[in-house]
Amino acid sequence: MIKKSNNFCDVIIVGGGPAGASAAVYVASRGLKSIIFEKNDIGGTAGKVSSITHYLSVDNFETGESFKNKLEEQLKKYEIEIVKEEIVEFNLNKKTVITKSGSIYESSAIILANGTTPRKLNISGEDEFTGKGISSNPSKDGKNYIGKDIFVIGGADGAIKEAIYLSKYAKKLSIIHFEENLGTIAEFKNKLSTLNNIDLFLHSRLTKVEGKECIEFLEITDEKTKEVTRIESKGAGVFVYVGATPNTDKYSELDLENGFIKVNNKMQTNIEGIYAAGDICSKDIRQIATAVADGTIAGINVSNYLKNK
Repeated sequence: MIKKSNNFCDVIIVGGGPAGASAAVYVASRGLKSIIFEKNDIGGTAGKVSSITHYLSVDNFETGESFKNKLEEQLKKYEIEIVKEEIVEFNLNKKTVITKSGSIYESSAIILANGTTPRKLNISGEDEFTGKGISSNPSKDGKNYIGKDIFVIGGADGAIKEAIYLSKYAKKLSIIHFEENLGTIAEFKNKLSTLNNIDLFLHSRLTKVEGKECIEFLEITDEKTKEVTRIESKGAGVFVYVGATPNTDKYSELDLENGFIKVNNKMQTNIEGIYAAGDICSKDIRQIATAVADGTIAGINVSNYLKNK
């Protein structure tokens, strides 16, 4: 049942990752009130990585957890309200949202920065062992597999960076990638080549995990030969990095491209007063640096829009 009490702010920001946090800071700096809606943790995906790399001034010194903590401190400094609730209904034309608890929030503008959701493998045993062997949070879960076998699924930058981090815990770390070669940058390839506990399963996919209380067996299928390799590894950890899908299922009014939100150079969507920032946008490069830049641009432009309205 929807509550009758309404809450108003200048800007509703959906998502508390780098894009949403950046937008909120710039909105606050211009004297406007924003509310961030984040159903999980501030920091988004960036808060779960082992380390923040290639981001100026913090490279190799910042963990995902410490980065998340700094974002929270900065938002607190600017007195930005954070609502830990899921939004279940949007009316973008009226700039209104309804949360899972039934609260209604109204605003003059909205910035959509709620990113993406990691893709699943859709294999036998995945649902059963998610959170009990299958993870995508190495900084939190990596220590659970000290001296055990670890399998990293994926071959892009994010997967290989985390494989390098997880290798210090693993008895043996196996990288399973469906393509012929790893699709990662030279820096990570070079670091990977110095490790002595790495196995590569190229042109292959993880197709099954099974066990009782923990993962005990894994099946890997070669894409070329269709040969199935069955591996016994009790208590193994599986970390999945096979891409992500944009969280745009509730934005039917917006122009989308392959599911991502189309924006102009001011981060405006096709609806007046609705902006988007970060990984949810249709663009070529998705990094923390580009998410922060998107949030900055959206925050400044939405502030100018409201002042001129």
